[in-house]
Amino acid sequence: MGNLLAYSGLTTKVKAMQSRLITPEEFQEMAHLESVTSSVEYLKRHPSYEEVFARTEAGELHRGAIEQLLILAEYRDFAKLYRFSNLSQRKFLDLYFIRFEVGIIKRCLRSIIGRYPLDIDLYAFQEFFNRHSSLNFTRILEAKSLTDFTSALEGSRFYPLLSHLNREDNLSLFDYENSLDMFYFNTMWKSSLKKLKSDDQKTLIQCLGSRLDMLNIQWIFRCKKYYHMDPADIYALLIPVQYRLKTSDIRKMAEAETMDGFYAALRESRYGTPPELSQVQQPRPEVVASLVNQHIYQYTSRKNPYSIAILNSYLYFKEMELHKIITIIESIRYGIEPQAIINSVINPSKGGFES
Repeated sequence: MGNLLAYSGLTTKVKAMQSRLITPEEFQEMAHLESVTSSVEYLKRHPSYEEVFARTEAGELHRGAIEQLLILAEYRDFAKLYRFSNLSQRKFLDLYFIRFEVGIIKRCLRSIIGRYPLDIDLYAFQEFFNRHSSLNFTRILEAKSLTDFTSALEGSRFYPLLSHLNREDNLSLFDYENSLDMFYFNTMWKSSLKKLKSDDQKTLIQCLGSRLDMLNIQWIFRCKKYYHMDPADIYALLIPVQYRLKTSDIRKMAEAETMDGFYAALRESRYGTPPELSQVQQPRPEVVASLVNQHIYQYTSRKNPYSIAILNSYLYFKEMELHKIITIIESIRYGIEPQAIINSVINPSKGGFES
């Protein structure tokens, strides 16, 4: 009864917001649009995005400008949920917010290391970050080097990590981004065990644990297929959290001599192959991950609608929605055929195989 009372208003709010998520049919409509301009006009008419896109002018927007508006829409959804949440629910949202901070820091690092201007205006997000974060946008934007940027993070949770990385030699952008991802997932994992109630812990561990397992599977796949890395080097890149993926599963995949061996090890693991891909010999791991995560987030929110699961599920599907929108618009920009976009983004089980 306690959970019902604590979550009744929030659950009603989330369900109303869920009804405004873009449907598969609407994504198919987007895939058939002929230009970036028509895609932006489409978003202007959609209830979830009409407000943030209302002041955009006719003509094609570059990717950074579109991403900035989409991120702003995601932040506004987060802010709405935060206002409706009690102190206990806000503990989860405060943990989730670390993902937004990591996203901003990674963008800044790409700009500094790549030596090109930021493709988004951080000040567009400052009001939102002032409420939830200790990041100092003014100091961050003044930074011209990694040393300056690290100093700008002083006082934040990221300062010790960046300080440590800066003492290492010959690190690449990949090293920084991978370290930030590990920091985020480790913090989420450990904090969920300490700060959340037992029922909420169970839900978050089920979703986050499976997501971490699938990320490790994808890392192993990329390291083997594209970089031909030795197992010892692969292990160093993996997130040090295991949920249903056993140490023996990881070892078999990382040490497989061929991609056939990798897939054999994947099929033998607890994750196997989703039913939608049962006829596909070598499904792309990111497609497997998408289907597995989708099932788990849907299941937990259906099973526990008056719990943290309803927040966790909504935020995940909003994150995936933004990824799909960006992918579709960029595919249109580069002239990809509509059916290829649909197979890749909307129905990945139809096109989720290695060529």
